[in-house]
Amino acid sequence: MAERISNREGIKGMANPTRYGWLRVAYWLQRLTGLGLLAYLIGHIYETSTILNGKTAWDNMLSITETPGGHIVLILVIGMCVFHTGNGIRVMISEGGRGLGRPGQPEYPYRASSLNSKQRLCIWVSIALAALAMMYGAGVLFGN
Repeated sequence: MAERISNREGIKGMANPTRYGWLRVAYWLQRLTGLGLLAYLIGHIYETSTILNGKTAWDNMLSITETPGGHIVLILVIGMCVFHTGNGIRVMISEGGRGLGRPGQPEYPYRASSLNSKQRLCIWVSIALAALAMMYGAGVLFGN
């Protein structure tokens, strides 16, 4: 029988925010929103290309997308776009060495300078801006 190795947590361990912190959560959200935006881009190109098949094909496609389900997808796309942009700006700034703080001596308990209060604030601001944009988009798409 194979013996279970305790230090292999699998996907649950990889996505565990208590073990790796908010940088890991932001990393996963960045990847997921990137994939979601890629899927939207492909779908949007397909939707827009139906105009080449004439007005009837275009109207049929719009009847699919102008539903409550289509509006919910657009609201999610708005949130993904805003979070992906805000978090991407945070990553670009931190990769340039700004806002990281000075590295310290690796003594127990070692606290990584990469996740200081500025980094956490940027992650939370990205999430808050995405939520606000989604609420605004919902107000516009579903009416006031």
